[in-house]
Amino acid sequence: MQVIKTIAEMQQFSLNCRRNGQTVGFVPTMGFLHEGHLSLVDQAKNESDIVVVSIFVNPTQFGPNEDLDAYPRDFERDESLCENRGVAAVFYPPVDQMYDDNFSTWVEETALTNTLCGESRPGHFRGVTTVVTKLFNAVLPDVAVFGQKDAQQAMVLRRMVRDLNFPIKMIVAPIVRESDGLAMSSRNKYLSNDERQRALSINRSLISAGELFKNGETSASVLIDSIGSEIAKNGGKVDYVKAVSQDTLQEVESLEKPSFIAVAAFFGKTRLIDNIFLG
Repeated sequence: MQVIKTIAEMQQFSLNCRRNGQTVGFVPTMGFLHEGHLSLVDQAKNESDIVVVSIFVNPTQFGPNEDLDAYPRDFERDESLCENRGVAAVFYPPVDQMYDDNFSTWVEETALTNTLCGESRPGHFRGVTTVVTKLFNAVLPDVAVFGQKDAQQAMVLRRMVRDLNFPIKMIVAPIVRESDGLAMSSRNKYLSNDERQRALSINRSLISAGELFKNGETSASVLIDSIGSEIAKNGGKVDYVKAVSQDTLQEVESLEKPSFIAVAAFFGKTRLIDNIFLG
């Protein structure tokens, strides 16, 4: 497995693979890998000949009061996990390789980014779409795999791939959960034992809402209230609970068409997200 730190080297690696008739699968990450990330690697291996994983904590998607400096990092562990999973190359660029001092060009999606995390974290998605565009241009993948836990991000990036004509097959893989049901996240390490136990109320509340839906309840407000109440009862601070269309991310009053309920909540200082797709 190669560790590549410059864009020029990364592009050359992928071009050489293509000249050899190999397709390139890509999994972009911010490191501190867990089984959720590795499941994306497995998916990429099924869809391509070689897999590249990027590890880059992208500063432009963090707000001024967010956890950029504290974001967990352990490259040696990440490198070992990637090698054991059959990754061909890890793209591990420094910040100055990705952003020049006078960097001034941005990529923005404007229809899907004004709600959910886009509303709670202004500027977040501009950072995401910009860095993913840059990573696509560095890695030159045929296939890119993202996770369903970041449902809004997946929809935004799918729209970006379509609108900007990237010749990339985009795959969104299912959420991977811990044995207790907590959605896997690098930020889970921030949780104390007590906070982690209380954070399980997120998944429990989503499962309960799913059961209500299966039993005929389609009122968004009823399902949202049931989720918010369960999280608050367990000491969580709800950032948002919203039911939105799977196509437009517009809020819906009734879940009669394909929709999903997205949740963001704080336990202690740790912000967690999760979702359930219905219909």
